[in-house]
Amino acid sequence: MIHSGQTQPSGGHFFRLQGERKRVFLTQLPLSLIMVVAVLIAAVIYPQSFKEPLFLAALVMHVLLLIASLAIPWGKFPRSAVLFIPYLDFVAIGLFRGGNQQFLTAVGLLIFFPVFWLASSGLAKRTSVVVSVLAALLIVWLPVMTAPGGFTLEQLARPLLFPIVVLAYSITVVGVTNTMNVQRKALETKDVQLRAALDSSQQRERLLETVVDTVAVGLVVVDAGGNDMLMNATQRKLHTFAFPKDIADPEEKELLVFSADAVTPVAADERPVRRAIRGEEFTNYLVWLGSGEKSRAVSTAARPMLDDQGTFHGAVIAFHDVTETMAALEAKNDFVSNVSHEFRTPLTSIQGYLDMALEDSAELPADIRTYLSIANRNVDRLSSLVADLLTTDSVTLELTRQNVARLVADSLASAGPMAERNKVTLDSQVQEPLEALIDGRRVGQVLDNLVSNAVKYSPDGGTVTVRTWAEGADLWCEVQDTGIGMSGGEQAQAFTKFFRARTAVQRSIPGIGLGLMISKTIVAKHGGTISLLSERNVGTTIRFVLPGCLGTGNRTSGLGRTSAPELEDAP
Repeated sequence: MIHSGQTQPSGGHFFRLQGERKRVFLTQLPLSLIMVVAVLIAAVIYPQSFKEPLFLAALVMHVLLLIASLAIPWGKFPRSAVLFIPYLDFVAIGLFRGGNQQFLTAVGLLIFFPVFWLASSGLAKRTSVVVSVLAALLIVWLPVMTAPGGFTLEQLARPLLFPIVVLAYSITVVGVTNTMNVQRKALETKDVQLRAALDSSQQRERLLETVVDTVAVGLVVVDAGGNDMLMNATQRKLHTFAFPKDIADPEEKELLVFSADAVTPVAADERPVRRAIRGEEFTNYLVWLGSGEKSRAVSTAARPMLDDQGTFHGAVIAFHDVTETMAALEAKNDFVSNVSHEFRTPLTSIQGYLDMALEDSAELPADIRTYLSIANRNVDRLSSLVADLLTTDSVTLELTRQNVARLVADSLASAGPMAERNKVTLDSQVQEPLEALIDGRRVGQVLDNLVSNAVKYSPDGGTVTVRTWAEGADLWCEVQDTGIGMSGGEQAQAFTKFFRARTAVQRSIPGIGLGLMISKTIVAKHGGTISLLSERNVGTTIRFVLPGCLGTGNRTSGLGRTSAPELEDAP
């Protein structure tokens, strides 16, 4: 059994892992074992071999070489020093063959052991080939040349095949060894690269885990089958809020997940993870996890993971805890609601006294009657604003035939005092006659909002121009100023409830950020659209269209803006 922290050496690395001394010993050992077998055969069949000096010298030499292979600390010497053993093996094999050629003619084949050692060592390749061939020649020629009767060329040529075989064998082993060394080095290089890539991958994985666990957004990554592949620490904590009190490890269907009202349970198939597994892509899907005081409001978003062919491989789901945000919004709405209720009493009192003053308007100077009428109309609109502060979707319309020019004139009159303070010139370009089937009070409210905004956001003077014209049965209205303008990001949020541009806040321009939102709602109730175009330090143009509110009696005049630039639609 392999314990942790240890590795079991494979057969291919056994010698290398055992140290240089044992490696040399184990390389020499096979030849020595064959020699032992040969000695046993000689002892049984030809015991007289032990009287041969060459035979005995070969045995002594083999024993000494085996001892030297084990005893000498080869690691302390140059790597080529180990070749001392196979070179002497040639001598020992030659002596052994010369001492027992009477009964073991195949002893010369033992030369292949040192030949293989030399050829596969990768050291002195040419020398190893030459030495191997010379050793083979000496082994086969020495008995011939030392014979008592002399020798002939035929006797020398007869065993030449053996050295040639040794030559071919040696060259083959050198070639194979070279190829294996090249492959080994390539594998070692690849191994180094793979280890570096693995270390880099593990480092990136640790970095990713650290980053993912650091963010305050819960993240879950699932595969196509819905199995969790990754879940960060924030999500693990959020996940526990959905656990029922009596279940330690609940299944998905047992989790407490509720809809935006925090009361209605969300069906299993409509929960964020299940929707993501179906390949859906969504943003700001609000759910509540858990019940009671510990429940959490979570805004979820999901994106599918697709390959180049568009095949679904899983999804990433983000869970953003918005409990505090929801509580803040609820507190803000409660505050605005309470303030609106508090406004009703003084507004009712002001409106009552204005009505009483206007009942005897015949006795008042004409300019005073005008001022009181404007004040009374604005009190009415302020009362409507208070009523609509939180319930813009409940706006209702009372459609009647209205003189559009009269509505524009009233709005300009209301904005007159502020325009005078800001040194703003008010310009009216209204097509007449122009009557429309609209809610005059609501459209007047839109015009008041747009004109008053144009004047407020022109604190350094300029011109505010109001245009109205007919195009077919559609009523077009446009309010243009030369004021401070807005950036692109501010334009995208201009129709958002309570939004104030940064420049307006810095200049302390009064407002609560409801005018454009309410105007958009009123225009939408008429079935129309509102759009905005603005440029910083150049000005702002807001245009709205009320479709089908004009009869056939109105015709397009020269004030029509069919060639006007397109404005950015309200979000």
